[in-house]
Amino acid sequence: MQQTMARESYWISGKEQGRRLESRILEERIQKAVARGHRILEVEAFGQHGIGGRLWKAGDDRVLVKVHGSPGQRVGAMGFPNTTVEILGPASDDVGWLNAGAEIVVHGHAGNGVANAMAQGRIYVAGNIGARGMTMTKHNPRFDPPELWVLGSVGDYFAEFMAGGVAVICGHQPQDPNNVLGYRPCVGMVGGQIFFRGPHGGFSQADAKLVPLSDEDWHWLVKNLQVFLEKIGKPELFQRFADRKEWQLLAARSPQEKAAAPRRSMSAFRAEVWDKELGQGGLIGDLTDLDRSPIPLIVTGDLRRYVPVWENQKYAPPCQASCPTGIPVHERWRLVREGRVDEAVDMALAYTPFPATVCGYLCPNLCMEACTRQSLKMPAVDVTQLGKASLKAKLPELPPLSGKKIAVIGGGPAGLSIAWQLRRMGHEAVIYDRNPMLGGKITDAIPGTRIPREVVEAELERLRKALPHVHLQQDLQREDVERLKGDYDFIVVAAGAQKPRVLPVPGKERLIPALDFLRKSKKGQIQVGRQVVVIGAGNVGCDVATEAHRLGAEKITLIDIQEPASFGKEREAAQAVGAIFRWPCFTKAVTEEGVELTTGEVIPADTVVISIGDQPDLDFLPDTVETERGFIRVDENFQTTDPQIFAVGDAVRLGLLTDAIGAGRRAAQVMDDILNGRRPRGDATTMIDKSRVKLEYFDPRLMAFDGLDQCGEACASCGSCRDCGICVEICPQAAIRRVGEDNGSFQLVVDPDRCIGCGFCAGACPCGIWNLVENDPLG
Repeated sequence: MQQTMARESYWISGKEQGRRLESRILEERIQKAVARGHRILEVEAFGQHGIGGRLWKAGDDRVLVKVHGSPGQRVGAMGFPNTTVEILGPASDDVGWLNAGAEIVVHGHAGNGVANAMAQGRIYVAGNIGARGMTMTKHNPRFDPPELWVLGSVGDYFAEFMAGGVAVICGHQPQDPNNVLGYRPCVGMVGGQIFFRGPHGGFSQADAKLVPLSDEDWHWLVKNLQVFLEKIGKPELFQRFADRKEWQLLAARSPQEKAAAPRRSMSAFRAEVWDKELGQGGLIGDLTDLDRSPIPLIVTGDLRRYVPVWENQKYAPPCQASCPTGIPVHERWRLVREGRVDEAVDMALAYTPFPATVCGYLCPNLCMEACTRQSLKMPAVDVTQLGKASLKAKLPELPPLSGKKIAVIGGGPAGLSIAWQLRRMGHEAVIYDRNPMLGGKITDAIPGTRIPREVVEAELERLRKALPHVHLQQDLQREDVERLKGDYDFIVVAAGAQKPRVLPVPGKERLIPALDFLRKSKKGQIQVGRQVVVIGAGNVGCDVATEAHRLGAEKITLIDIQEPASFGKEREAAQAVGAIFRWPCFTKAVTEEGVELTTGEVIPADTVVISIGDQPDLDFLPDTVETERGFIRVDENFQTTDPQIFAVGDAVRLGLLTDAIGAGRRAAQVMDDILNGRRPRGDATTMIDKSRVKLEYFDPRLMAFDGLDQCGEACASCGSCRDCGICVEICPQAAIRRVGEDNGSFQLVVDPDRCIGCGFCAGACPCGIWNLVENDPLG
């Protein structure tokens, strides 16, 4: 039935019982017909607007809309790539307004505003068009450029602010035989091409230029000209149009060409025109000799109320500001855009020794949660792709040793991070760990289902090459630490949190601590039975749930006293295996049957795991190191009450792997400053206001990213100039110019004698670099 409907024509009239339907009602009927499966629509129009636009309900199916009668404005407006609209006569204004991919054929003349703001698709007109055709078009390089084909001529102000696409004007039976392009075409044109045939009366020389028609251009024109003439039913005209000598091509001038064009200043105009024609002082020069230099209506220089300020890299992008390790994600995507993928991959090692393990697999990706794109419900740029690619990051060339030595107690993420950073700075780091292998929770507790083993091994091998001095299975005591204080310049405590919190309830001896469970499950040393209850529904509890399912558990229940704090990949994985989350639940006792709640209910369980957090084992610390609520007390530089001892990671505060890695980098920087006689520096930067970043340049329909290149192009580069030239191009006074530096960098400089403080630069900048501030000539 559905297939039959798709093949047959469906007639929709714009009149009912002799009365014209409102445009809204007719559009609703068209939309309903498409939703029911009709794919060939015959529409009888009586001046209704917007016919044939927004037929998105058809999905990928092709829809043909034939318009009889007299359509109103905006035929095919916001058309979708699945749609073909054929107007069997002339059309009114704004044909193809905001067209997003539809093919529109007009068998007659069309009014003003044809292809206004079109981004995709093709419009074929078998006659002439009115004013302001092809204005404000745009071109997303991921898709074919929009096209407008006109058999005759175009009206005034054609291609005004045209920013992309292709127009073809055939000049057949034009409105004005002496001018096929109309009055003042190409004003403000910044992109695209215009093929035309026939005489013209000039165009905006400041914005466009005639360019030679290359062989490639001609082949494209000939090929598509045949398609155009077939579409409008006039293939016999091809031979008449196939003379290459009759065609010309207009293209937009580059920002550099526009900036180099001379402009007459107001003072020059006064001296060279006004005074020259009227005499010194103008009309009343014979009455007074006071300075009457004109103040222009639109002022420049010190008279501006507001001035633009280029604030490149003054603010941190949301991704970097939200990443505890401080990785400049946007800078890595810039390198990818420039084709410098290896540099982008290697850059991560300046911030973390685990770019693939953590960024690619284990991190909840706070950077992606903070991505500005999400403010318009567009997907965040997929940083996990760059993270996984970082497995190929090469060990950087390490500096010679400075003679300074630091002991690191703990070989987990925090300890390895600080040791890695210290070695990169030229200091020797010696690691002491009580476990038989490096990596801490990464290697002995995180389930293998969350990360391939070979990824962890590859990154640990890279670490071993940089950090050869590792002492494993070292259970240090207090006297050992005192000895280390005499042997090393600094000591870092990164011992993690290994002591599980246990509920003080009857039967607590039946509880299995979450970390013990995960370690044993990873080694295949535990059995769970059919039913498992996990007390504590955080992310670690979710890891327990997924491992329990892998080991054969059929029913897994996670209980908590409040709404669970779990989130991200861990929560999703637990839900995917069918784990049940319940709260609020208060445990009264653990029995042979399971977990007894304070309500009297017993949740059956063969295995009960406790996952309500862990505390560090700090018995080895000297008395000079103070603790607070079971954790080491540190200042903002991670320095303890003993100035020779630093502490990072879960021994200070429970957190994410990225928290531990970021703390290690910051503490290493502080130690390096102290060892070199510098005052410790901060690296915190205020996050840019997301409202300054313009996402209108990105296609909201792009919901997935295919490879690093596409990710790099989708990054908005918040707060960091992409050197796109939009501000240079959009400035109405050509007041902005790009100045290159000897080191390859650049600045954008504003000429105050030209700038009028209009704010176009700040309003158009995709990255939020320009700020408009109140002018203070004395400041």
